[in-house]
Amino acid sequence: MLMADEERNEQEQKQPEAAEATEQPQEAPAEEAADAPADEPQPDEAAAEEAAPEESAAEEEGGEDAPAEEPTPKQRRKLERSQASGPALPPRSPEERAGERAERRRSAAASRRRNRAHRREKRGEPKAGTPPAESESAGRKVRQGTVVSAKAAKTISVRLEITRRHRTYEKVVRKSSTVHAHDERDEAGEGDVVRVVETRPLSRSKRWRLLEVVEKAR
Repeated sequence: MLMADEERNEQEQKQPEAAEATEQPQEAPAEEAADAPADEPQPDEAAAEEAAPEESAAEEEGGEDAPAEEPTPKQRRKLERSQASGPALPPRSPEERAGERAERRRSAAASRRRNRAHRREKRGEPKAGTPPAESESAGRKVRQGTVVSAKAAKTISVRLEITRRHRTYEKVVRKSSTVHAHDERDEAGEGDVVRVVETRPLSRSKRWRLLEVVEKAR
């Protein structure tokens, strides 16, 4: 028991000594700072001053690389007015300003017309356009044939026969084609000889119109 009491007393004596030892290093910087001259910058202030030039240089570099913003037309006009040297114009009403703008536009249009005319004369282009070519219509085709069908309403099928002599072999060549013709009054019947004339498209297949009945079927 005596040994345990002695050890406890020794530990209690050591604890205040350790606390005093830990408190002494914290007070030392304050004393050193007080002893230091006031003109010398503190370490934190010196580091901040060294970083400031670096930041300003970085900002300048960034400003050089960054593209300059294009001013708007309104800002450009305002800048030109501020830089203009000379007497100021008298105040004008909106109608007067509109009249001046119209006059400027008319003068610019006249100048463009003069420049275009000058360029045309320089290139040697004719002033008048090329006259249209004269064309004569060959007229509508008229064909004679035989009605092969008249079952549909207002429509007849006409067989057109063509007989010609071959130019090289001098042989008579016969050809036939069937067309649909428009018969407004249903005059023609099957087997009649009729004359048809070419006309505008009247339906999907009708491009001919009955002109007259030449001979009725017996």
